[in-house]
Amino acid sequence: MTATTTASALEFPCAFPIKIMGRTQAGFAQAVLAVVQKHAPDFDAASLEMRASTAGNWLSVTATVNATSREQLDDLYRELVAHPMVKVVL
Repeated sequence: MTATTTASALEFPCAFPIKIMGRTQAGFAQAVLAVVQKHAPDFDAASLEMRASTAGNWLSVTATVNATSREQLDDLYRELVAHPMVKVVL
C-alpha cells in the first residue's frame, strides 16, 4: 500500500454527502450553508436537501460537496461539529 492509499480511502476530487442535524429553529439551514460554502465555495445552495423529523423538532440538512482533499473535509467537519446549532454531523 502507498502512503496515499493508507491516509484516505477516498479519491479526490469526489462528491461527498454530509448530513447535519439540529433542532428546528430559525436560521439553522442558513448557518449550515454558510459553513459549507466557507469550505466548499463552489457548493450550490439550491442543492441543499432538508428533511424535518416526524414531530418537526429536528431538521436534517444534507450537503453534497465537491471534496478536493481530506484536509478540506476535516476542516468542514470540525467547524460544523463546533457550531452551537449543530447536534450531529454524519
